[in-house]
Amino acid sequence: MDNQFDIIRQAVRNRYGEIAKAGSRSCGCAQPSGCCGSDQATPDRIAKALGYSGKDLEGLPEGANMGLGCGNPKALASLQPGETVLDLGSGGGFDCFLAARQIGAKGRVIGVDMTPEMVSKARENAAKMGVPTVEFRLGEIEHLPVADATIDVILSNCVINLSPDKAQVYREAFRVLKPGGRLAVSDVVATAPLPQEIRTDLALVSACIGGAETVAGLEEILRQAGFAEIRIQVVDESRRFIKEWVPGKRIEDYIVSAHIQAVKPKSVNG
Repeated sequence: MDNQFDIIRQAVRNRYGEIAKAGSRSCGCAQPSGCCGSDQATPDRIAKALGYSGKDLEGLPEGANMGLGCGNPKALASLQPGETVLDLGSGGGFDCFLAARQIGAKGRVIGVDMTPEMVSKARENAAKMGVPTVEFRLGEIEHLPVADATIDVILSNCVINLSPDKAQVYREAFRVLKPGGRLAVSDVVATAPLPQEIRTDLALVSACIGGAETVAGLEEILRQAGFAEIRIQVVDESRRFIKEWVPGKRIEDYIVSAHIQAVKPKSVNG
């Protein structure tokens, strides 16, 4: 099993390393070559379709928004001034920079990504923006380079589904959150059993498709990790853009974007 996990992690690392080197042109989370079908599907247009505003997109360096998400976790998070925010799978830094605007000069944002090329890109973008409250760390989301009970809010945008060990990701998320800390995640979930050929296709696993967990399965993972106030809201209208990820494969029949929220109880036994 560990060997299979390593194979999946390496496939994901290779894919997103290539995306980072290629630049900001993308077509949503999947981004197979030519999947957009139109030059109109720019990262900014994708972001607006996912719920980001034109104001969100202002003032960001080129390449920060890579169009790789499947939602807008910032809209779920109710970020407050002075909070410490952690972004799992921070990519070019897009959600980190937007979070920094909300938490202000007394807040702090940490982005973690396992792809060296993405971390380098994000650090370059942070230098261009001059945002001392944002930092980027190289690491796996299954083994976060973050101290216990130091984070107020965890964000993630279409990344946790890429992990072959989602239970470990959420255990780590629970570990680093302060008591009362909250989780605000946009990700894909499976609404029907994924065919075996999709689950075992490394290209589809590393394209936010083959690794999707069911809503019931995800609820149980969160519960086992210790989370409370678990809310998973399926976004049915997301099928409109998901079908463009791999045209002709009808993947929208199997997966959909979801809003995933949970809280670490203020009193944790053990």
